[in-house]
Amino acid sequence: MNPGPPDFDSDAAPTTSEEPPPLFTIGYGARTLDEFLAVLKANRLEYLIDVRTAPFSKFKPDFSKELLQHHVERAGLRYIFMGDTLGGQPRDPACHSDGKVDYDKVRAQPFFQAGMVRLKKAFEQQRRVALMCSEGRPEDCHRSKLIGEALTAAGIPVCHIDEDGQVLTQKQVINRLTRGQMDLFGAPCFTSRKRYATAEGGPEAEPH
Repeated sequence: MNPGPPDFDSDAAPTTSEEPPPLFTIGYGARTLDEFLAVLKANRLEYLIDVRTAPFSKFKPDFSKELLQHHVERAGLRYIFMGDTLGGQPRDPACHSDGKVDYDKVRAQPFFQAGMVRLKKAFEQQRRVALMCSEGRPEDCHRSKLIGEALTAAGIPVCHIDEDGQVLTQKQVINRLTRGQMDLFGAPCFTSRKRYATAEGGPEAEPH
C-alpha cells in the first residue's frame, strides 16, 4: 500500500517556495466512494483530515473510519482523524446553548485550539489538505461555520469543495448560508442545526 505523504506534525520545512495553498474542506454527501476519491485527486489533495466526531456511517459503510482510511491510503493520500479536536458534536456541556452546539464556545476550548495548531502547521508547510465531514453542502456543516470561521480569523485561507465539485471561498459559503444577510450587530453567531446530547445527558439529535 502506498504510505502517502509524510505526517505534517513533524517540523518539516515548507514543501515549496510558492504561496501556500488554502486549506480545503469537503463532504462526501451523496457521492460514491469512487466519486469522492476522484474529487480529491482532481484537486491534487495529499491529506484527508476526518473532522467527524463519530467517524462512522450506517448508510455508507465505505466512509466509516477503517474502510475509508484503507481506500484513501491505497489511493496515495494520507488519512488523519481529528474529530476528537475539530469535530462538530462535542459532548462537553460548556459547548452547548439550548441544546445546540455553540461554535463560539467551541472555539474557546483548549481541545479545539490544539486542533487549530495542527492545521496552522499544515498550512505553514504548504500541505494540500482537505477537512472531511458528511454533509455535501458546506454551508450546512461545521466545516464552514466553525472551522472555516476560525481559520479565516487566524488569517489562513480556506476553500470549500461543494456538493457539485465547485471550489468556493469561505465568504461565498457564508453568503450562501446567510443569503447575504449578515448579523446587523457584527459577525454572525453560528450554531449546529441539530440538538445533541451532552456528556451530562440531554436531548437527542433532532432530524435535519
